[in-house]
Amino acid sequence: MRITSISQQECTELLQRVSIGRLACSLNDQPYVVPVAFSYEPDRLYFFSTFGKKIKWMRQNPKVCLQADEIGNRWNWISVIVTGTYSELNVPQYHTAQREHAREQLAAQCSEWWRIPLAETGDRSLVSSIETVFFRIDIKSMSGLRAVPEAEEAAKLDGVSKAALHPSD
Repeated sequence: MRITSISQQECTELLQRVSIGRLACSLNDQPYVVPVAFSYEPDRLYFFSTFGKKIKWMRQNPKVCLQADEIGNRWNWISVIVTGTYSELNVPQYHTAQREHAREQLAAQCSEWWRIPLAETGDRSLVSSIETVFFRIDIKSMSGLRAVPEAEEAAKLDGVSKAALHPSD
């Protein structure tokens, strides 16, 4: 396997294709990583969440990181790391129009963007009392890597794929 850096354009293209990543935050030297749904636009990522540990932590330490990837197999994948700053869109300096823009961005990426955070409760009667948060990550840096199988690994993978599809051959 060969691992190579990818261009900023390739990083952007991956973030436009995928809508699930892992968000990392930290507080008091303790990291915390959670899966999240997001929407990308140049220079920022948009999110919707219910209030909980990650929101509490990001309010105290707004430096965050997001990792998103596409994995074909262990020898063939692409991964992007974004570092940036948390900005909560529920606070007064952000107008309703900015929160609406975040909602529209998320809806364009996934028609049921709001279901995952609200499903965490399990109790439908509590849904109306749950604090929800729109936020964005203002991107500071972005980098990525790609793994590509070498010729012999590709041949092995091809043989495994054919054997799996045609076990009697």
